[in-house]
Order: sequence, then C-alpha cells, then structure tokens
Amino acid sequence: MQWFNRINQEIMEVSVLNINGQETGRKVQLNDAIFGIEPNDHVLYLDVKQYLANQRQGTAKSKERSEVSGSTRKLGRQKGGGGARRGDINSPVLVGGGRVFGPKPRNYSFKLNKKVKALARKSALSYKAQENAIVVLEDFTMEAPKTKDFVNITKNLKVEGKKILLVLPEVNKNVYLSARNLQKTEVMTANAINAYKILNADVLVVTENSLPTIDTILTK
Repeated sequence: MQWFNRINQEIMEVSVLNINGQETGRKVQLNDAIFGIEPNDHVLYLDVKQYLANQRQGTAKSKERSEVSGSTRKLGRQKGGGGARRGDINSPVLVGGGRVFGPKPRNYSFKLNKKVKALARKSALSYKAQENAIVVLEDFTMEAPKTKDFVNITKNLKVEGKKILLVLPEVNKNVYLSARNLQKTEVMTANAINAYKILNADVLVVTENSLPTIDTILTK
C-alpha cells in the first residue's frame, strides 16, 4: 500500500500529512488501548449486524387469505377431487390466493450494550492499524464546496479510487458537500463513527484533532 511506511506498528506512530500529501514533520502516537488491541471478531459481527438491522425499514407486507379480495364460495367438494382441499378462491394453493406466513411489518432493531459497541469500534480501528490503512491528516478547511479540490486532496494522499472514510472533529459543511458526490467517499464526525463504516472503508483518513475525540469517547 502507498501509506505502508507511515505507521510504525511497534510504537504506533503516524506521520501527520498536509492536504498536499507532504509530511508536516509532526508525528502522533495512536492510543494503544484503541488502535492496538486484539480485535474481537464476534463483537464486530454483533455490531455490524445491529447497524444493518437498524437500516431496515421493516415495512414488507403480504396479504393472507382473509385479506385477499375474492368470493368465499366453496369451489369444489371436500373430498374425491384428487388434489388438495382448496376451499374458496383465496386459498394459498391457488394462483392469486393469499400467502401463508408472509412478511408483516416489524422492527428489526435490537439492543447492544455500550461496552460491546465500544469494543467493536476499538476492534475495527485496530484492524485498520494492522492493515496500515490509517492516514492522519492535518486539520484543514475549505472556503467553499468544491468537489474538484477534494479529489485533488485524495490524489495527493494517494488514496484516490479507494473507499475513503474521512473523520472530522466536528461538522464541516463545505468538506461534506465537496465529498458528497464521490461514490466511494464518506465524511463523518469522530463521535459518529461505527464499526461498520470503519470496516467498509479501504483507508481511514483521520484529521489530527479527531484523535483526541476518539480517545475520549472510547476510553471512558
């Protein structure tokens, strides 16, 4: 990977880059309690499962035989017809009849403890550190929303064409709007990141002031 030499796995030091892709001469040390733990795969599974379940609308619905519009007249004799008992035209065994045990509106969300979710985020961040897929970027602002300028930043960081998760310390409307039209790029604040978004990205681009926020949230 292009950013392979930027992380020292033993002391977890990362060079801080500017938006031109150049080293600023500063280094930050990643918190070993967050970026250097042994990842827990089962906790990651639970957190990702919960995230995806929470995205489901749960509005799927099919009609049962009592809800289908049709006559209730008995179509044939009870026995002796050589086939299954069908009853009326709304029977599930007939085309156009009701559906047996079909989907009903439901809530797919479920609860996870805060400590489990925190461990999942730590595990995801530790995987990214192991993969040398973390870039620490000097804090920057954009005077106006401009996708072309944001694309130039990704080219300078040598992460163009990869799935990028850019983590900011706080909401920055201009940066968000500049990246909104890029299919493989997502911008989130440090307090909103989750295990799914981290794992789904090829590279994690974290601004310098986002690291203290991540430390504060995950070391409570």
